[in-house]
Amino acid sequence: MATDDAVSRLVEALTLEEAGRLVSGTTDPAGRATGYLGGVDRLEVPPLTLVDGPLGVRIPGESATAFPAPIALAATFDADLAREHGAALGRETRAAGADALLAPGTNLIRVPQGGRNFEYFAEDPVLSAATAAGVVEGIESADVIATPKHYVANSQETDRATVSAEIGERALRELYLPSFRAAVAAGAGSVMSAYNRVNGTRMSDHRRLLTDVLKEEWGFDGYVVSDWYGTEGAVDAAAAGLDVEMPGVPMGDEADGADEPGDDGDDVEAGDDGTDGADGDDPADPLPPEIARGMPDPETCEPFDEALPAAVRDGSLPRERLDDMAARVLRTMDRVGLLDGDRAPADVDADAHRRLTFRVATRGSVLLENDGVLPLPADADVALVGPAVDEAVLGGGGSSETTPETTTTPREGLEARADGTVTVAPGHPPVEGISMFDFLGGDDVGGDGGDGENEPGEKETRESDDSADDPATDDAADLDAAVAAAEVADVAVVVVRDATTEALDRDGIGFPDRQDELVEAVAAAADRTVVAVAASGPVELPWHDAVDAVLLNWYPGQVHGDALAALLYGDADPGGRLPVTFAPESAYPTADRRRFPGVDGRVSHDEGVLVGYRWFDARDPDPTYPFGHGRSYAAFEYRDAALDVDEEGEEVGDVAVTVTVENVADRDGREVVQTYVRPPRVAGVDRPVREFAGAESVAVAAGGTETVTIRLDDLAFSRYDPEAGWTVDPGEYVVEVGRSARDARIELTVER
Repeated sequence: MATDDAVSRLVEALTLEEAGRLVSGTTDPAGRATGYLGGVDRLEVPPLTLVDGPLGVRIPGESATAFPAPIALAATFDADLAREHGAALGRETRAAGADALLAPGTNLIRVPQGGRNFEYFAEDPVLSAATAAGVVEGIESADVIATPKHYVANSQETDRATVSAEIGERALRELYLPSFRAAVAAGAGSVMSAYNRVNGTRMSDHRRLLTDVLKEEWGFDGYVVSDWYGTEGAVDAAAAGLDVEMPGVPMGDEADGADEPGDDGDDVEAGDDGTDGADGDDPADPLPPEIARGMPDPETCEPFDEALPAAVRDGSLPRERLDDMAARVLRTMDRVGLLDGDRAPADVDADAHRRLTFRVATRGSVLLENDGVLPLPADADVALVGPAVDEAVLGGGGSSETTPETTTTPREGLEARADGTVTVAPGHPPVEGISMFDFLGGDDVGGDGGDGENEPGEKETRESDDSADDPATDDAADLDAAVAAAEVADVAVVVVRDATTEALDRDGIGFPDRQDELVEAVAAAADRTVVAVAASGPVELPWHDAVDAVLLNWYPGQVHGDALAALLYGDADPGGRLPVTFAPESAYPTADRRRFPGVDGRVSHDEGVLVGYRWFDARDPDPTYPFGHGRSYAAFEYRDAALDVDEEGEEVGDVAVTVTVENVADRDGREVVQTYVRPPRVAGVDRPVREFAGAESVAVAAGGTETVTIRLDDLAFSRYDPEAGWTVDPGEYVVEVGRSARDARIELTVER
C-alpha cells in the first residue's frame, strides 16, 4: 500500500486533463463494468471498475450468485450475518475482476409502494444502520470498495430525478442519515449521491450534505460518486463536494463504445439507475410516461473531464478542489490494493455461497401466521398452487438484476423434499415481471426471476389433468383445477408474488392480477391452506384470517425452492422478523398525496420522525402485522432481565440489557430478542411512543436457555434538536424487551 505522501506525489504529477479524466467516468473497453475510470497510464495508475450488486454482482452476459433481497437480510436482525453476506458479495466482485460494488442500498423504507424497497433494509434507522454497517464491513474485508446509496432521502421512484424531499433537520438526522453515517463509520470507500433534491437542492449539488455533513462532520475520506446521469452543472457539483461523475459520457458516445476493442458488439449497459441510450431517447419511441418520470435526462449532464480543466483555468473551480477529488479516488484505490500493481481476482467457493444464500433466505423468512399447520408432515399430500410455482423469484427489475447459473423453483423444492404426492395446479398464469431495462433497450439480464431452467426433481408428480396435450388449453390459468386439487389434498400451498422495478413505484400494495381471488377460492376449498409470499416489501393480505399459515419469503434469490421446502417441512425454523410494518395502504402516512408522490415537484415529509411503526403508535391503529413481528416453530419465555448502566466518564454512558431466553418447545428454534425505548414526555417535544434500540438473534435448543446481551448506545435515548444538536432529555426511560413493537414481554426503567 502506498503512503499518503506517495498519493500526494501522484496528485501533484497529474496534469489538469489527467485529473479531469480520473474523476470522470467513461465506457469500459471490455463492455463489462457498470462504471469505469480509465486510470492514468503515464503514472501507472490502473483503471477502476465499478459493478452493480445489491442482490449479486451484475455483469452483462455473466452469471453470479443471486442472493436474497436486502430486505430479507435485514429481516434476520443479525449484523454478523450481514457481514458474512457482504464478504461474499465482495469476493464475487473480486472474482469478476471488479474493484467497487455499487452496494448496499440503504435508504429508509418510507413509502410502502416504493419500487426499490426490496433493495433497502428497513423502515427503522437503527436496524437499517446496523445492517448497512455489517454489509459494508464485509464488502471492504474483501478489498472491494463498498458504495452505500442513494445519499440521501431517495424514498420513491416516482419523479426521483427531479422531486424535492422537503424534510426537517430533526427527521433528516434521526431517520434518513443514520444508515449512511454507520456505513461511513464501517469503512465505506465511496458513497453514491441520489438523484432527488433535498429541500430544493439537487443532491449532487448539495454542499451542506456532501461536504459539511458527510466529509467534514463524519470524516468521510473516500469519494462521492454521482448516480448515473445524475448531475447537471459540472462545476457546481464539484464545488459542492461531488468527486466522481458517472458515467461521464454523453448517451450517444456511450452507445458508440460498443465498437471498442474487447466489446462483444452489444449495447453497453446502463449503470445503476442509468440508461443505455437504446430506444428510450428516440423521439419516435418515447419511454412510457410512468417510466420517464423516474429517469434522469442524460442530455443535461456536463462531463467532468470536459468542464473541470477549463473551470480551473478560468478560475471558477480551485485547482485544490480538483486535486482533492483526484486524491480521494487514488486514496480509495490504494486502500484496496489497486496501486500496488498485484491485485488478483479472489477465489469463490460457489457451494459455500449457495449455503450462505440458503441461510439468509431461511433466516430472513417471516412466519406471519401459523394455526398449527406448519411444519408439514413429510408424507402430506400437497396441492401446489399459484403463479410463482415454476420460478425462483430473484428480485425486482433494474440495476440489481442478477443472472445465476442455477435456480430452484418452488415446484422443484417441494418435489425433491416431499414424501407425499405433490399435485401442481397453478390456477393462475405467471405474473409478468417488469424491468426498466425492458423500456430502455437493455437485454443482457433477464427480468425478475428464474425461469425454471433446472431439470424437474426425481420424485413423481401428478399434473391436475392431462389437457396439456391440447395446446389450446391453458391449465396454468385454470382456477377450477386448482380448487379441485386443493379439495382432495391434505394441504394447499399457494405461492403468490408481487412485481417491482427500479424507476417505477407500484400502483398499490396489493397483489397484481387475480391472486387474491385465487387464494380465497383455494382457502374455501382446502382443508388447510398455507400461503407463501414472495414480496418486495409491505403487501396487503386481505385473506390472512381465512388461511392457516402465511410465510413471507421476500425475494429469496436462487434458492427459492430449496428454502421454501425447508421451511414448510420444518428443516429450518423461520428466523425472520418484519423490518417494515404491514398495514392497509390507506393507513400509512404516505397515503396523503402531499407526502407521496408529492405535489408540484415537492414531497412533504411533515410526518417528521413518525415513519413506519412510529406513525402507527402515535395514531394508535392496529397494523395487520407490526414491525418486528414473526413467529417460530418453537416457543420462548423471557426471564431474569436486567440493565447494566455504565455511568463512567462525562458521557451519559451505554446501557446493556441482559435477558435469559428459554425455549419451552420440544424442537429447536430461533428467537429475535428486541429492545425498544419509551422516552419521557417533554412539553413541546413530539417524540415517538417507542423507538427500536437493538436486537439479538439467537438459536435456542429445545428445552434450553440462552442469555443475550443487547447494548444500547447514547443515541437510543437521544433526540436531535436543531439548535442544541443531539439531546438526552432528563427523566425516566422505559426499556421494553420483547418480540415486536407491539409485544413487550418485560419492562425495565432507567434514569437519564
